[in-house]
Amino acid sequence: MTSHYGVLMIAFGMCLGICQVIVLPPVGAANILAVQTLAAKSHWNVMRAMLRALTDRGHTVTVFTPFLDGNRDGYTEVDVSGDLKVRVGLNVSRYLGMQTVPMFVAYMVNSTRTNCGSIFKDRRMREIFDSKSRIFDVVVAEALWLDCVSYAANVLQIPIIYVIPSPIVTHWERSYFGHFPNPAAVSNVMFWRSVPKIFADRLANTLHTVYGSWWLWREGRRHRQNKPLPSDAVDLVKPSLTFFNTHFITEPPRPLSPDTVQIGGIHLAPPEPIPRDILEFIDDAPHGVIYFTLGSVVLMSSLSENVVSVFRECFSQIPQKVLWKYEGDMKDKPKNVMTRKWFPQRDILLHPNMKLFISHGGISGVYETVDAGVPVLGISIFYDQPRNIDNLVNAGMAISIDIHSITKDKLLNAILQIVNDEKYQKKAKIASERFKDRPMSPADSVVYWTEYVLRHNGAPHLKSHALNLTWYQYFLVDVIITFLSIAFIVLFIICYLLKMVYKNYLKYAHNGKAKRE
Repeated sequence: MTSHYGVLMIAFGMCLGICQVIVLPPVGAANILAVQTLAAKSHWNVMRAMLRALTDRGHTVTVFTPFLDGNRDGYTEVDVSGDLKVRVGLNVSRYLGMQTVPMFVAYMVNSTRTNCGSIFKDRRMREIFDSKSRIFDVVVAEALWLDCVSYAANVLQIPIIYVIPSPIVTHWERSYFGHFPNPAAVSNVMFWRSVPKIFADRLANTLHTVYGSWWLWREGRRHRQNKPLPSDAVDLVKPSLTFFNTHFITEPPRPLSPDTVQIGGIHLAPPEPIPRDILEFIDDAPHGVIYFTLGSVVLMSSLSENVVSVFRECFSQIPQKVLWKYEGDMKDKPKNVMTRKWFPQRDILLHPNMKLFISHGGISGVYETVDAGVPVLGISIFYDQPRNIDNLVNAGMAISIDIHSITKDKLLNAILQIVNDEKYQKKAKIASERFKDRPMSPADSVVYWTEYVLRHNGAPHLKSHALNLTWYQYFLVDVIITFLSIAFIVLFIICYLLKMVYKNYLKYAHNGKAKRE
């Protein structure tokens, strides 16, 4: 009888779940306005995959972008490559110079505000703003360090969804979501540790986070005063939802508000055939293959000759073959090395003969190597890359080397350690299995949550009440002052009473002494 009752209850619960799915109000084909504010290819890969998922589901997208893929059904591009300078193939010294917080924050604030101003002055965007009818239902935009792009949602009076192609930028979490991350447990995006484990880490991360947040506020204020934008004159719409290019396997677990969704790895496409010459090079490698790249932004050929010679000499002494993404001709290239300006990275990493990925730690490459289960030798350059590599080191699938102090012996020892020690391969496979084990794909998450925002008129119920609090209310400054005031008053009363008791005692003692005399 009990077992029959349990079966009935399970069936009833399943029926309720099915009924709940069926009664959800349908969402028709929505008109989506998308804006790509930073002209970085790796950033665009995330946005492009999101927009592809939405158009595949039947929604219509109009996107302002400097990266053109060609129009298709439900997808219209507005070319802004003339307004936004595409960041690709730049000198490595430029990025090494942006490792300091002031330099990087100043660069990001200036770039973002300049790009926002250019896009909003675009003739086609002005036509959208001047339209009398509500032709769009939601704005989808990248808002990496500043939210000036949400001005479009203000003008059109529609919800906005943010896309963050990097790990969470801790310096603006308070203004976006209402909450400030605890620096004792959450490393900020530019900190060199993925998790602050010891006192020195917690202290440095706290100072780093406060300093970076202050510098971001300072730079934003300076730009608003010197070169104001239309977005500076209004109270900008807060995002209804924010998609983060993160995942708890490659990003330490941390508190997140309900209006944030992790879609790490959304850019991962099904593998395609590898070009014949590259495939033959890989297949004809009895000891396996190593792939080396610094991504799409940094020119490998801009490395100093000393650093390049370190890699050349090291690669010439290992039995593995090496695919080296390198622009131009390389002198004294080892026989076991193939160079190209471009390699199909995703497809190469999935080849079973891959033994090692030497990478700068860009987040797109991190997901590709984790998905493929390939160990990593990290040589980070700037921004989130040291932190991304440290996450893989903590997962047991990577070793990190400082590019400033790299030598042939250090590089050779690190390569041989990873290639010859099976634990790195095993840890990489474990990380890959965990990364793939999720209830729905990132593309399905994008579609579901975007439609959720549309179904619920911007989903204001997802926003935290902390957004309504001033800084002194959020940090309980008023409460602390109240407690201190009460404690001061109580202490004052106690001191006053003790003083009165002491005076009365002295008076009593004096009178008693006078009587005895």
